[in-house]
Amino acid sequence: MQTVQVGIKPPRFEITDVLQKLGEGVEKIGLNVWQLRTLRQVKNCRTAAMGGHIDACDSCGNISISYNSCRNRHCPKCQGKNREEWIQARNQELLPVPYFHVVFTLPDSINSLAMHQPKLVYDLLFDAAWKTLKKFGQKKGLKMGMIGVLHTWGQNMSLHPHIHCIVPGGGIDKNGNWQNIRKDGKFLFAVKALSRVFRGKFCDKLLKLAPEYYSPIRSKLWSKKWVVYAKQPFGSSKSVLEYLGRYTHKIAISNHRIKAIDENTVTFTYKDYKSGAVKKQMTLTHEAFIRRFALHILPKHFVKIRHCGILSSTWKRQKLKALQEKMQMRLPELKVIEQPERICSCCKVGKLITIQYFDRRGPPQTDIGMGQKSLKVSDNLQKS
Repeated sequence: MQTVQVGIKPPRFEITDVLQKLGEGVEKIGLNVWQLRTLRQVKNCRTAAMGGHIDACDSCGNISISYNSCRNRHCPKCQGKNREEWIQARNQELLPVPYFHVVFTLPDSINSLAMHQPKLVYDLLFDAAWKTLKKFGQKKGLKMGMIGVLHTWGQNMSLHPHIHCIVPGGGIDKNGNWQNIRKDGKFLFAVKALSRVFRGKFCDKLLKLAPEYYSPIRSKLWSKKWVVYAKQPFGSSKSVLEYLGRYTHKIAISNHRIKAIDENTVTFTYKDYKSGAVKKQMTLTHEAFIRRFALHILPKHFVKIRHCGILSSTWKRQKLKALQEKMQMRLPELKVIEQPERICSCCKVGKLITIQYFDRRGPPQTDIGMGQKSLKVSDNLQKS
């Protein structure tokens, strides 16, 4: 269902508006069936095509119609609830240890392959990142963990595959006890060493799984330095969760970044990190904009958030609680995520009560024709 957050101004322009401008032309810009299906869901989000419900105000009796969300993970309007639920679950899994933010980035020489074989490339990216951290942990005699979140875009929506990883600054030793990588907890591993191992892990696996793709780009992959970036540890467990909230359910571009749409072009803002993160604007044709957006539609059933090592589902289910007790950790209370009250847009006082649901065929014409303060609606509310 559609919910409106009080105090947040809705964006003036949306990706849906660009898709409306393109119309049937979206099928002529070279996208595959899965991308077209996803774009169709985004376009139909919170429209009559998704079905919906009829609400009535318990104060003034005003009738309003709301349409359902598509809930697609690529839709800019459908990520809030999923993000909050995911963070709430992670809130019960934190440890009182330093956490680091590590980013593994693929070079642009892999972009062409990523466009044509995205599942292969992104699976290898996760595999190489985790095996790199795992190897460094093993050298210290520790079993480590990682939460990895795949992002495939740069600020201007170009293809830029990378993984944001939340990594505890230590691991479990052979006796089942926690040990930090360093006693002060202020350092994880040398990023230059990480980048060399990361490149080796990725290239070796690509050669093994798909030598026909590896051979043509071999020299390009090895001629460049691969980038691994590590930030200093977070200040607290709360900081980890706040940070995760910014990255877990992001999409290639939010509606708020779209500043103008005319009959032919779309203008949006982006940060140019090569110029010190200066905010700039870019203008693209409708076709070019949607083509860039579609680059970041993940393959069907692809898992974009992965938990490895001591943060994997299996390990947490079997051993996490015992480790938390051993470390004398007091878990925060599990809060119930409550749906915000839906306030009547007419009187600004009454609460909306759903009185009828309908499918994509639309609401009954008799209900659409009912006016404000309808006697029929008031009677229904009084009975309820």
